[in-house]
Amino acid sequence: MDRTGFLAEAGADGGSERRLREYRRDMDPIRRFFKPELRSPRAILAWEGWNDACEAASGAAEYLLDKAGDPDPFAVLEPEEFYDFQIRRPRVEMNDGGTRRITWPLTEVYGLEAQNLIVGAGEEPNLRWKTYTRYLAQILSETDVQQVVTLGAFIGQVAHTRPVPIIGVATDPALVENLGLISSRYEGPTGIIAVMLEACREVGIPALSLWAATPHYLAANPNPKAMFALLDTVATALETTFDLEDLETAAAEFEQKVDDAMADDEDFIGYVRRLEDDSRTEPLDPARSDHLIREIESFLKES
Repeated sequence: MDRTGFLAEAGADGGSERRLREYRRDMDPIRRFFKPELRSPRAILAWEGWNDACEAASGAAEYLLDKAGDPDPFAVLEPEEFYDFQIRRPRVEMNDGGTRRITWPLTEVYGLEAQNLIVGAGEEPNLRWKTYTRYLAQILSETDVQQVVTLGAFIGQVAHTRPVPIIGVATDPALVENLGLISSRYEGPTGIIAVMLEACREVGIPALSLWAATPHYLAANPNPKAMFALLDTVATALETTFDLEDLETAAAEFEQKVDDAMADDEDFIGYVRRLEDDSRTEPLDPARSDHLIREIESFLKES
């Protein structure tokens, strides 16, 4: 029933607006299509947006879904409560038959039954983060998820020629220590990933956040090397295996293209070599990212 019909039924007794609020409150933003056949699965979550430098996190999730044959989601979070449509407008698309349809910024949750895994993917919401993450945690609880790994990426002072540093944050610090990851003491503005970890803590699901550091001088490019590093670390954390052969090949080709592009620029080669030396002696901290972006912009202007 739409708002007009609801108010007509409610009548003019002064209670219509109250009943409308109750009606809206009863609407469940979780849309469930079917229940996946999973047994105490683990979950991988990734979002586009602030947490997703070089599309490393969202690209890793998309790779897993592509390898699984592009499955249908078993649940989605409806966007109405969580997105500002003047900031993230819905899109009108047309199929080959000329039919127009509107696509919305959904958060979709998939069950990969062959791997006993849940993959959640979407865009970072604009509104009501605590409510959003609690609904997502509810979906995970309903499917008896035993552990959550969230994926993120940030721009850092790293060289594309070195292994991708992975930083870990977790509801239990032992999850980071057991994997031998770099731990972060970052304090400052945060994204949906940190709020999601709190929602997992509330429902008692252990959660680990993995962050890949991507070279600031390649910030405008999708980075398959960072995607590979994230999924390789996820496989270790969850004690499972993924078919990463295609992604590993793409990562090697990506690195070679960057090498070829800078082959004749001695100043840039020297800069990358200094980054290589620094990575051997200095710990990486995502809190330095803003400073590093200014540094590389200055370097590129002077080159």
